Amino acid sequence: MNYTSLSDKDKKEMMAKIGITSVDELFRSIPEGLRLKKVLNIPASLSEPELLSFFEKVRVQNKCSDCLSFLGGGAYNHFIPYSVDYLSSRGEFLTPYTPYQPEVSQGTLQIIFEFQTLICQLTGMDIANASLYDGASATAEAVLMAHRLQGKPKALIAKTLNPQYREVIGTYVKNMAIEAEEVGYSSSGEIDFEDLKQKIDEETSVVVCQSPNFMGVIENIKKISELAHTHHSLCTAVIAEPVSLGILEAPGKLGADIAAGEGQSFGIPLSFGGPYLGFMACKKDFIRQLPGRIAGQTTDVEGRRGFVLTLSTREQHIRREKATSNICTNQAWCALRATVFLESLGQEGMKELALQNIHKANYAREKLTQLEGVKAIFSGSSFNEFVLQLPKDLTHINEFLEKKKIIAGLKLEEFYPELKNCALFCVTEMHRKEDIDNLVKSLNEGLG
Repeated sequence: MNYTSLSDKDKKEMMAKIGITSVDELFRSIPEGLRLKKVLNIPASLSEPELLSFFEKVRVQNKCSDCLSFLGGGAYNHFIPYSVDYLSSRGEFLTPYTPYQPEVSQGTLQIIFEFQTLICQLTGMDIANASLYDGASATAEAVLMAHRLQGKPKALIAKTLNPQYREVIGTYVKNMAIEAEEVGYSSSGEIDFEDLKQKIDEETSVVVCQSPNFMGVIENIKKISELAHTHHSLCTAVIAEPVSLGILEAPGKLGADIAAGEGQSFGIPLSFGGPYLGFMACKKDFIRQLPGRIAGQTTDVEGRRGFVLTLSTREQHIRREKATSNICTNQAWCALRATVFLESLGQEGMKELALQNIHKANYAREKLTQLEGVKAIFSGSSFNEFVLQLPKDLTHINEFLEKKKIIAGLKLEEFYPELKNCALFCVTEMHRKEDIDNLVKSLNEGLG
């Protein structure tokens, strides 16, 4: 098959076949007044140097294109080793669409298998898929999976779960027999355990909590999972900042039944919001209800190790009504980047990366709370994010800091009206001590 453009002769033959004399007749259903009858006002083609120059001019028009950012909230700025860019840009990884033919896809399948293995090691689970679209859809799929396993109508969702994740869950379950009920948070910033105890019952299929949660606070997954199991419910732990798993105990070892989250921190740049990388892992007892794609290890007829797709319970492979998901592709290239990133760092590298995030975030919180009127409102332990309440209107403070080329914390009032003048700050290994000191100095000036 070739992909050369149609000739005028080809077009005439096609039009004759369907009984028209001009291409315009194809658009008869569009009202005359709505049809475009002039050439589009777009620039002519550019040479490569001209194109690069054009986009450079567009880049500098972006607001704070060279700002120092302390934003987090589900998207994190981490160092990406050059090996990730180099290896993931190799043609054999960039060109395949999907590894349906194992005899010509062993490299891609091996990467997927290794990715699953790494996710299992990080989460403490038995099986992982490869992969899901992003953390939000992975969390929603976990809720659906728990509903299939339990057959119960209620899902309890921690209010400290990323608001965008909660919104996606609401979209997924809107027309299903699933009631998503929120559980509040306490003064520590953790899930309100008393509220959870009042709302959980025998009709609850799953309790969903995020750790570190959207407030940056580390949840007590062991305590939550034990309560869930007392009521014959499942516990889903969501990890939006997976670098934390370099130092925190794996959720599977704390009793969580399902782990879902976002892998963007593993070698995937921020890129104005995507593409990102969802992951999900679970206990082996639930493997038949795990959505998406799973790569398995086997041996060929000559006894050599090989890799194949297995247990793909998608609507493409089995009856639609029996499918666990309608996920029609995966984020294999993003999973490849995550795999190279994790294997480049190794166990000790991941631990060191996590420790740098903790130490720098603690330093920043200590310095910022020394400013007059600035206080940390949650007492729970945190990883690389924390919430501060400022004594002045946050909008004006952020405008002042932007003039100093600093993007400060995420305004929480938009998601939590009760958190007036509160901001979520994020500090990673990418922030130097002088960057943090600059933030403290500039915020002090902004507060007057």
